[in-house]
Amino acid sequence: MKNTFLETVKGKLIISCQALKGEPLYSSFIMARMALAAKQAGAVAIRANSIVDIQAIQDEVGLPMIGLNKIDYPDSPVYITPTIKEMRAVASTGAEVVACDVTGQKRPHDEQLVDIVKQMRSEFPDTLLMADTATLDNVREANQLGFDIIGTTMHGYTPDTKGMNIAADDFAYLKQVIAVAERPVIAEGKIDLPEKVRRCLDLGCHAVVVGGAITRPLEIASRFIAAI
Repeated sequence: MKNTFLETVKGKLIISCQALKGEPLYSSFIMARMALAAKQAGAVAIRANSIVDIQAIQDEVGLPMIGLNKIDYPDSPVYITPTIKEMRAVASTGAEVVACDVTGQKRPHDEQLVDIVKQMRSEFPDTLLMADTATLDNVREANQLGFDIIGTTMHGYTPDTKGMNIAADDFAYLKQVIAVAERPVIAEGKIDLPEKVRRCLDLGCHAVVVGGAITRPLEIASRFIAAI
């Protein structure tokens, strides 16, 4: 079946519904209800973490999915769908897109991204692959490896980009990404205001992912508390 994800999300908002262990909303049931709220608000797709959350959200809302699986390994800083094992598991849910870390850092078990992509293309030819990048060099690597979507997800979250913000200098970094990327760009990471979403789309992004600003009430409440 033809994967129509890119057509569905063009110019639209994707909402990330994620909660990690130790956070108040950590529950596949709660994430599914969060996704329902996102759908009712007008989101055209959902980004979700873990097999159980992906499946619960699929059952609840039936929207296209960007799936990932955050797993910590002792021998690597890479945690977003880091190995072929997690890539296969996410793709097996039927998620239209599988997202993974493309930051040039050492992967668990010394797996190589080029081998992972080749294997995924062989086993799941209809599944789109999204590169969660942090730098322009990462974007170039994603181009070379043939990823279908370039995400800015990790900009500001790696050792060499720590403290950086995609919105700085009127999205100067994002403009560079769009110029370098050979695939559709989905802006993600610290996009916390509606005006920023609009600006990303006006600059030429294919779509935008917003997460914490909508679906993480602990973080939202903490900003209000900090202000007083």
